[in-house]
Amino acid sequence: MDLLKLIHKELRAEILNKEIIITMLSFGLSIIVIISFTSNLSKQIIEAYAPGLFWLMILFVTVLGVHRSYAYEKEFNAIDLILSAPIDRGLIFIAKALSGFIFITLMQALIVFPYFTFLSIDIDVNFFLLILSTLLINLTLMFVSNLISGISMRARISEILFPVLLFPLISPLIIAATNITNSIINQAPYIEWQVWIYLLISILIVFGLSGYALFDFILEE
Repeated sequence: MDLLKLIHKELRAEILNKEIIITMLSFGLSIIVIISFTSNLSKQIIEAYAPGLFWLMILFVTVLGVHRSYAYEKEFNAIDLILSAPIDRGLIFIAKALSGFIFITLMQALIVFPYFTFLSIDIDVNFFLLILSTLLINLTLMFVSNLISGISMRARISEILFPVLLFPLISPLIIAATNITNSIINQAPYIEWQVWIYLLISILIVFGLSGYALFDFILEE
């Protein structure tokens, strides 16, 4: 019950804070327009690199959204108020990750169609597999980014420290996401890309359990 209330609080804050929504959407759509109008590459090359470019775009949008979310709570001392509540601190981390997962998935739904339309990419794939893998990637991305954002939040230069800590740790996830999406688009057999699924699940478990167990200590000054 506490978890659902925390998720509702996080989602409500994201919706009410229109600055984050507008900034993330504008940033994502700007990248799409820049890529589509400045690329003189052949269609085959664009299709080959499209999954990687897509996940890099999602990574930058995620960094922007997650950091702003923590920055607002730091600015208005909201974290201190939450910490004073009689709830499991690990649930705060889980709620932030799950609300971020819902939010970034909705953002993707708005961005993915313009992305492939502007790049003139035709997709004829197993959408069930593509959606399931995307949800797994999003969930893993949110657990990792929220843990790192929590670690960097108390620093004076958190806006610099967050991406510096995140990008090296998130690289295996982005590589896995790119390979999974590329394999599904090219209709490769599951046995050829199952190792990337196992890697994602491993990252999800490690960062999920670490965040739940350590978030109490991470948020303490």
